Amino acid sequence: MKKIFLFMSITGILNFAEAQQLKPVVYHDGSQKLNGLVTSNTGKKLPGVLILPAWKGIDEEAKDAAVALEKQGYIAFIADIYGEGNIPADNTSAAKIAGQYKQDYAAYQHRISLALAQLKRSGANAGQIAVIGYCFGGTGALEAARANFSVKGVVSIHGGLGKDPGRANGPIHTKVLIEHPAEDGSVTPENMNDLIKEMNEGKADWQIITYAHSKHTFTNPQSPDYNEVMAKRAWKHTLLFLEEVLK
Repeated sequence: MKKIFLFMSITGILNFAEAQQLKPVVYHDGSQKLNGLVTSNTGKKLPGVLILPAWKGIDEEAKDAAVALEKQGYIAFIADIYGEGNIPADNTSAAKIAGQYKQDYAAYQHRISLALAQLKRSGANAGQIAVIGYCFGGTGALEAARANFSVKGVVSIHGGLGKDPGRANGPIHTKVLIEHPAEDGSVTPENMNDLIKEMNEGKADWQIITYAHSKHTFTNPQSPDYNEVMAKRAWKHTLLFLEEVLK
């Protein structure tokens, strides 16, 4: 019992120490206050990675990714897309606000652009920036590519792949990696086919990796969908991609 308590205490201390590596950053969209997080290695002119969190806003998966990326030599900034006072408390409210940004993609792209600017202000090398996103944030990573923001690459991790069929396909200049769980019920075969068509018509440098026996949020340890083996593979693929485009 004492050993278990000691282990839990040490684990808690380590988690607290890791959390302390992330510093709060206040930025704004007009009068809307936005609360992001940045790694502790600011100002060092390192390659930068913008993290777009899932539909409930900044969560542990995004924080863990930021800490891990700092250890790999990146400045990581976690965006606040919704803004103070708008963070959803449950899945129903998260679906509603995320749906609004998916529909109003220009507003989503604008919030992403503000976060990219903040990442640069934090000292990231403006010519060496990539975007990764989870779930709703994975959709945002694709929107960053569609907006042709000045980034070297984007990674969509179990992101929503559907796009309004009324939107025309355009050129995509950045590299694109899509990490897709094979059993993601939120993505239809039509969504996938349309995305591939969009990537090809945009003459993008794109790749899709599909992870077997994996449901939607397969990379999140706090989700019942978590698949440890596939999550570790996906993270290695993310790091390999970032190394290619940023180093």
